[in-house]
Amino acid sequence: MIRRQRSLAVLALVTFAACSSGGIGRSDDTVYAPGIAGRSNLDGLIVGHRLMASAEYELALQAYNRAAVQQGLNVDTLSAIGSANLKLGRLGQAERWLRRATEEDEEFPAAWNNLGVVLMERGKTAEASEVFRRAYATDSGNSDEIRDNLRLALAKLANQDDNVLEEDSNFNLVRRGAGDFVLLSAL
Repeated sequence: MIRRQRSLAVLALVTFAACSSGGIGRSDDTVYAPGIAGRSNLDGLIVGHRLMASAEYELALQAYNRAAVQQGLNVDTLSAIGSANLKLGRLGQAERWLRRATEEDEEFPAAWNNLGVVLMERGKTAEASEVFRRAYATDSGNSDEIRDNLRLALAKLANQDDNVLEEDSNFNLVRRGAGDFVLLSAL
């Protein structure tokens, strides 16, 4: 008898709960947790560029990787991933990504410039000066940052025995779009 009364009580509660606005069914006048997030409309490259400008290099790399998944491995994503790895001090990875970017598009001056920065950081001054020349020629001499990088690399190449330039060597990272990233030489 007690068992039957409990069963009826539970049934009555469930019935009344289903009839009220906060009960079993979803009602428009209450707040519910959102569902599963869909695809993001944000461009991973733009997010990554903003994170790079904020010195959040690991987060920028993650954003660039998401952009690569969305857009594929094109020259922009390859160059961006390489530049983020450079800022994180992962020179070997940065060099591989930037070389792939220059193979993808031989007319992309930012990828050539950033590859030159990596080569300078790795102590490959002669190759870096040639890469900066290529970047400068590809850009038709329009970028002050690339010109300055070429000038510094040539001066360092001419004075390899002198360490006079080490304190004054600032190499600039360049990306497609507005803004630039300055990388202080650690040589």
